Amino acid sequence: MIKGLKRHIVLYTIGYVIVVLVHAANIHDSRAAREVLAALFSIVDTIKKIWADGGYKGEEFMQWAKEKFDCIFEVVEKKKTGKGFQVLPRRWVVERTFAWLDRSRHLSKDYERKTPSSEGQVYIASSRLMLWRICKERSLLKEATLAPA
Repeated sequence: MIKGLKRHIVLYTIGYVIVVLVHAANIHDSRAAREVLAALFSIVDTIKKIWADGGYKGEEFMQWAKEKFDCIFEVVEKKKTGKGFQVLPRRWVVERTFAWLDRSRHLSKDYERKTPSSEGQVYIASSRLMLWRICKERSLLKEATLAPA
């Protein structure tokens, strides 16, 4: 078991995983974000706005993202006036997805020795989650069409 890894995920607005990047924990988020965005835009090049948490802020980085990928990078931050726990707009989708992924026994701890293997485990767990959601929706649709009028 290897300790000290960070997981970065990029999601659709409904919570489906698009990109995963795992790296050593001593690499700052804003530095790793360049790799994450490069991976994202190699798959999907139509994205115009990205919401991120406070670890990704920095004018230089935001300007780089605007010039390189022509997208707006918006950091969702906690309101300075609020006290205690706050639900941050769009940020809760990522936190919910991390919680769902942590329910996977294999992702509850870092068992993988190589980061690509760890990334693969995240993709497997997210695929299972996506399949479960699709099947749940289909069963609800089927029940609705079979219900007596």
